[in-house]
Amino acid sequence: MSELAEGKKAPAFRMKASGGREVSSAALKGRPYLLYFYPKADTPGCTKQACGMQEALPQLGKIGIEVIGVSPDPLPPIEKFAKKYGLEFPLASDEDHKVAEAYGVWVQKSMYGKTYMGMERTSFLVGADGKIARIWRKVKPEQHAAQVLEAAAAL
Repeated sequence: MSELAEGKKAPAFRMKASGGREVSSAALKGRPYLLYFYPKADTPGCTKQACGMQEALPQLGKIGIEVIGVSPDPLPPIEKFAKKYGLEFPLASDEDHKVAEAYGVWVQKSMYGKTYMGMERTSFLVGADGKIARIWRKVKPEQHAAQVLEAAAAL
């Protein structure tokens, strides 16, 4: 698969999400959205990132940006994470990592000398035209919401 780049069409997706929702690129057609991939629910970095996005939700909503978080976790821990932190935006489960693979974020990682496959913390801002407007790779959780707000305002 070719490397995704800004200006290219975002891959289609459809996943089960928190709150009994389903998220799909088809349902978002004609609307801008942020698809952010995170490694694991309820871990320190992912919690910082999710809470930052939740805080930015009112401003993002004003400019019409939908936010969807995606992790390889099954739905039960995702639901627990969403409830624990009052996360109102959908958190999707990509257990088979098909969506992560389509977006090129299911990558080889290493920790303590072991290599394994996992989710790279990456975000994609997709414009109303369905094309990727902005890509952030190896996101810093603390700064991410501010970066997204700035880029989204310019859409």
